[in-house]
Amino acid sequence: MGLLELFILAVGLSMDAFAVSICKGLAMPKISFKKAGIVGLWFGGFQALMPALGYLLGYQFREKITAVDHWVAFILLGIIGANMIKEACSGDCEKEDDSLDIRTMFLLAVATSIDALAVGITFAFLDVHIIAAVTFIGVTTFIISAVGVKIGNVFGTKYKSKAEFAGGAILILLGVKILLEHLGIL
Repeated sequence: MGLLELFILAVGLSMDAFAVSICKGLAMPKISFKKAGIVGLWFGGFQALMPALGYLLGYQFREKITAVDHWVAFILLGIIGANMIKEACSGDCEKEDDSLDIRTMFLLAVATSIDALAVGITFAFLDVHIIAAVTFIGVTTFIISAVGVKIGNVFGTKYKSKAEFAGGAILILLGVKILLEHLGIL
């Protein structure tokens, strides 16, 4: 997986966190760099942790699944992407809550990074330098989430569903690309 593909994947994965960050920013009467940084650290940290865990799980089964790894990647990315598009079309902000307490942020960080766990499983079957990949995903999500808090505070929910939709489409397209490359079509 090249740097451009990894960047596109990182942006796609961060769209759930971006959407929730917009909701956080919307609920905050006044934001600061500290609040945006806290949101970014929670989401970026979990977006880095989950693919690492997924990679460790997937690596254990790598030898047994190598013959169908492209299908696994295609199906997982397709399901994740379709779910993100479905959520985008529902148009809800989960909850307009400006709380940054540990319990709230932990639950949000886990909820927005479950898809990254599945992507980490696919990393075990691809040519990916996992430490660089998870670092890149985490940093990208940190930046996008921190910016999302500001955007939410300034613009409200205008971009939330568009961000989730774009993220879902990106993940589906990456799954299709992996499948087509393995089948020799690309």
